[in-house]
Amino acid sequence: MYKKQTNRQLTIYDFDQPLGLTMNPENRWVKKADSIPWSVIEDKYAALFNSDRGNIAKPVRMALGA
Repeated sequence: MYKKQTNRQLTIYDFDQPLGLTMNPENRWVKKADSIPWSVIEDKYAALFNSDRGNIAKPVRMALGA
């Protein structure tokens, strides 16, 4: 069973750190995460879990380690 995420990933501008540090939008990992079509991947991932029984699958970004 898979439940689509209703809340989306925070943007780097919404991510507040306690020390006031900011994330660099030019960081290669930030750029890569922005270039991946997560909604398309999530739709394909959700199709793999067509049953309403069993444990709820982990979110696609967690499953892929992103």
